[in-house]
Amino acid sequence: MAELTRVETDDVAMGPPAGLRGVAADFASDQRAFKNVSWGKAMMWIFLLSDTFIFGCFLLAYMTARMSTPVPWPNPSEVFALNIGGREVPLILIAIMTFILISSSGTMAMAVNFGYRRERGKTAALMLLTAALGATFVGMQAFEWTKLITEGVRPWENPWGAAQFGSSFFMITGFHGTHVTFGVIFLLITARKVWRGDFDTGRRGFFTSRKGNYEIVEIMGLYWHFVDLVWVFIFAFFYLW
Repeated sequence: MAELTRVETDDVAMGPPAGLRGVAADFASDQRAFKNVSWGKAMMWIFLLSDTFIFGCFLLAYMTARMSTPVPWPNPSEVFALNIGGREVPLILIAIMTFILISSSGTMAMAVNFGYRRERGKTAALMLLTAALGATFVGMQAFEWTKLITEGVRPWENPWGAAQFGSSFFMITGFHGTHVTFGVIFLLITARKVWRGDFDTGRRGFFTSRKGNYEIVEIMGLYWHFVDLVWVFIFAFFYLW
């Protein structure tokens, strides 16, 4: 009896672990937080979290370079202007690209909604529309790159000001454009599988989940919304600042 009392007293004295160990212990002891989350969705959230750190580091490096350079930074309204009808229209291409990418986020949300309703025709059509909008965005970004390269912008120099402008621009927009490109490819793959009814029949293959489960559409939606959100920050910090 005395030994039992001593053990209970020791446990009370020790108490729950503090700091980060306490947070880890809370999550480890919780039997409901992650029980109903699939591996696919959990891994996508982890990937997006890691990607957030990468994009955050890129934007912080860009802001540091811009604020520390003694040479004037190029004016975005001048650099990203298009000549339309003999007039220089500032940021018109960037505005159209932003509108297209944000619109694709809406079509992707509708695709997820119809996916959970098991309406595979509408789901596939909306995913194809989302992929088309994403491909249009990438094509316009390629046009933007070509225009700037022909005007003399390089990673190490440019004709308008600070040399760091070129490297920051190509690194950040190129990394984001790569994400959009991969997103378009996987949207096409998933849309094809939805259209064939792979998720209704449980047909085995690449990216095919359990029968009747359209969760892969939602996972693609998480990725696509993340890509759109990142572009909002790039647009604000790079083109409007």
